[in-house]
Amino acid sequence: MASDRTPSADERIKAESLATRLMKRPELGAMGGVVLVTIFFLITASPAMFTLPGIMNFLTPAAQLGILGIAAAMLMIGGEFDLSIGSMVAFAGMIFGVLVVNMGLPLIFAIPLTMGFSAAMGALNGAIVIRTGLPSFIVTLAFLFILRGASLVGLKMFTGGSTQLRGVREAVSGDWLAPVFSGDAFGGLFRWMAEMGWIGKLRSGAPTVPGVPVEILWFIAFALVATWVLLRTPAGNWIFATGGDRNAAQNSGVPVRRVKISLFMLTACAAALVAIITVIDSGSTDARRGFMKEFEAIITAVIGGCLLTGGYGSAIGAFFGAIIFGMVTIGLTYTGFDQDWFQVFLGGMLLLAVVFNNAIRKRVTGER
Repeated sequence: MASDRTPSADERIKAESLATRLMKRPELGAMGGVVLVTIFFLITASPAMFTLPGIMNFLTPAAQLGILGIAAAMLMIGGEFDLSIGSMVAFAGMIFGVLVVNMGLPLIFAIPLTMGFSAAMGALNGAIVIRTGLPSFIVTLAFLFILRGASLVGLKMFTGGSTQLRGVREAVSGDWLAPVFSGDAFGGLFRWMAEMGWIGKLRSGAPTVPGVPVEILWFIAFALVATWVLLRTPAGNWIFATGGDRNAAQNSGVPVRRVKISLFMLTACAAALVAIITVIDSGSTDARRGFMKEFEAIITAVIGGCLLTGGYGSAIGAFFGAIIFGMVTIGLTYTGFDQDWFQVFLGGMLLLAVVFNNAIRKRVTGER
């Protein structure tokens, strides 16, 4: 006898609403944060903040932090932390400065060698974490001090007692690779726009914005490549699987050890890239370069939607998280507020991001 009841649809193929799909996106909170912070500064800050020079002004520090934050986000998705990333900026800056100033190497050799040194230190971090089973928090905290101390000792050794190495700008002057890592891009386009009256001009006739700082281009390119890797490649699936459940991933054939070591190498190379850019721009390097950036990078990743437990996150989320940092860091100078409020913002944003991400995850997964 046939049943007169209509069979229910299989929940596994049930169509999700647009709102549900959006709620599952880890970058949702960071995108909302950008909107809220923008509205706040539109109300409280000088209109100059949102002119073209003002936008470039806050995007430049956002880009430098964002390169670190995106790498930190990928490592956190893989289930690990790297607290040595800020000290790695100082260490890589010291290596790079010695190579170009003391040894006189051109950038075509100095940059790969700096990246190689940094990648080796990242691989050592990862190997110790995997071999010993110690939490990456502890291992990289140790390397935070090791690398910072090595930077101090190394700089004193190569400068005769100083913790700052100068002469980088003169050493790389005229090198064909220098414009790739320093200065402004699309200068001709911006001069043409100034001539057409589309952007402002100085009294000398030069545009108020000479071009796009190259770190912004590196930042955008890194965010796009990282997003493509995470969402469109087998390596991205391996990263999410490794951070979600290491044992299940290993049993499924995922090369967990290789994934983790590669991610530690990525964070180290991201720190080296920031070091190279900032050292060439400033013309010098010092032992305090990158100070506290490890915490800011992790906070950027958390604001961008990464869970502290791994297996969930987004490179685009870290991208927007870095923009929030840049807007607040520079935006406070356009207001009448004390700039020390930035520290309050830092802690508040971290707490709100963790609470928001946890609430969204529970709502989507049905956890209590």
